[in-house]
Amino acid sequence: MSTEVTSRQPEAVREAFEQEFGRFARFRGEGRAVALSELRLADAEAALRELAELRTRHAGKKSALANLKKQIGRVAPEERAAFGQRVQQTEAEIAASLDEAEAALRSHAARARVELERLDVTLPGRRPRRGHLHPITLVRRRLEDIFVSMGYAVEDGPEIETDFYNFTALNIPPDHPACSVQDTFYTTEGFALRSQTSTVQIHAMQRRKPPLRVIAPGRVFRRDTPDATHNPMFFQLEGLLVDRNVTMAHLKGTVTEFLSRMFGAGTRTRFRPSYFPFTEPSAEFDFSCFKCGGTGRLAGEPCRLCKGGGWIELGGSGMVHPNVLRAVGIDPEEFSGFAFGFGIDRMCALLYSLDDIRLLFENDVRFLEQFN
Repeated sequence: MSTEVTSRQPEAVREAFEQEFGRFARFRGEGRAVALSELRLADAEAALRELAELRTRHAGKKSALANLKKQIGRVAPEERAAFGQRVQQTEAEIAASLDEAEAALRSHAARARVELERLDVTLPGRRPRRGHLHPITLVRRRLEDIFVSMGYAVEDGPEIETDFYNFTALNIPPDHPACSVQDTFYTTEGFALRSQTSTVQIHAMQRRKPPLRVIAPGRVFRRDTPDATHNPMFFQLEGLLVDRNVTMAHLKGTVTEFLSRMFGAGTRTRFRPSYFPFTEPSAEFDFSCFKCGGTGRLAGEPCRLCKGGGWIELGGSGMVHPNVLRAVGIDPEEFSGFAFGFGIDRMCALLYSLDDIRLLFENDVRFLEQFN
């Protein structure tokens, strides 16, 4: 083997190693503290993986250094000792460089991991951030409290109904516009998403014989185009009282008492004749504006809430139609009753001065945080 060739081989191996090791050189010597301080845990772990690959390439079993060690026995006897020493020196220098950089990186990664996972048990606990009730829920609970204090029970029922509960039992004929797919949502099996919580009243009258007083708050569904005052899904509350000798006077007294508890003792009510298939006679009820006191003006300007009219329309009411009582097996000759209903969303918008009820369903945290 040529002396010139073999004497250059260890040097070539060392130079090749140093060329690749150059990017890790900053983790050795006195300047390594500064270099390590700028290194995140993830970066240190990535550098350790790259360093392990570098060790395999330059000091592994298939590396150029390993091949050089195998050639020692083939070198001429008079040159073998010097050649072997150079190979060993090269191996020691490569190992020292790798070990020093690896030790520095491992130490830094260990400290960074401890710092990241550190838990100071002397610190006070962090309380979880508490949520709060949705504005519709707040209004619904307030309504339920008022009616429960007046002797009403809160009833609930299914949101998907048959035609009997959604239409027939409520004296709504099959050719009524409300039964069409333009007004009501239907499932593929022919069931209807309830279009009013009056369906709960039918269930209640079937389960419980009169006298009874119930309210039915819940979600209802109608094929409305969403806008500032309409939504395909909204919340409604309906009330029902069935007993002997119930008259329209009882209905007016109940609605007046409820509205006075809701909006203040000075609240006035008025009833306007109307038509609903499930009540006869029927009336829509309004109450005096709680912002302007029913005057229609506020600070010398027309009241924005009641639009200067002094009255706010709320819902519908009436005496339960005899056909509805017959549908659930109650004798209309012995019992009579009244029913009323209104939208909880609309009342929520009135109470919180909302100009668009879609805000209640958009789940915008900036809006909802106002109701803590």
